[in-house]
Amino acid sequence: MNDTMHLEKAELLALAKQQMSTHLSMPNWTVQEKLALSCRILFAQGHDSGLAGQITARGEQEGSYYTQRLGLGFDEITASNLLLVNEDLSVLQGQGMANPANRFHSWIYRARPDVRCIIHTHAPHLSALAMLERPLNVSHMDACMLYEDVAFLAKWPGVPVGNEEGELISGVLGQRRAALLAHHGIVVACGSVEEACMFALQCERAARLQLLAEAAGEIQPLQPELAREAHDWILQEKRSQAGFYYYARRALRETAMAGNSPLA
Repeated sequence: MNDTMHLEKAELLALAKQQMSTHLSMPNWTVQEKLALSCRILFAQGHDSGLAGQITARGEQEGSYYTQRLGLGFDEITASNLLLVNEDLSVLQGQGMANPANRFHSWIYRARPDVRCIIHTHAPHLSALAMLERPLNVSHMDACMLYEDVAFLAKWPGVPVGNEEGELISGVLGQRRAALLAHHGIVVACGSVEEACMFALQCERAARLQLLAEAAGEIQPLQPELAREAHDWILQEKRSQAGFYYYARRALRETAMAGNSPLA
């Protein structure tokens, strides 16, 4: 290997990206399998709230997306029991019905052609911030993937089953990857299932760190240029895939012991 001790930071970043493209890989899972794995990962990481919350991913047919069947918890989702629905929530494939609250997903997909996956959960620390009507404060290196990328809806619009709520939530989200909804939870909208899952996990961890830090004192801000650098570094596609694959391996080990594979 060439001597790298004299290289500038930008050169080292470029080298690391090149190496990651070579050495980091993940299985060729289907969209349905990735969604089912995401449900299990989110459940294991504390995003469970009974039947509340949804995860969706675009289907091949225009205006369609996959989602879980209403009545099943995140820990019960498999690739085979997912539904394919249209933006009116009519079932195109599978048995049962979608959560009526999925309607705001339809509005986000309409507004954001770049979005391939949406996650909405009522994770406890994010919900605590939402109860305080307090935005997420990103001030730790691990959370920099969220920097300037999480919007805040300051007033609760009620149960999000109407088109009005869909317009409101998609509007406040804008071009960002997530929005914290007051008195509600988090919505994440990303270009891949892997990125959305990793982003949702980090939102909850950042909220927990924020509540811990605020209990001890005043949170100090990051330098914006350094935070933006870290944001772009962490959100590389290969890093998102590698992180997702790590949590997926954990989920698969746990479900193998229980005989309840998400890939079934």
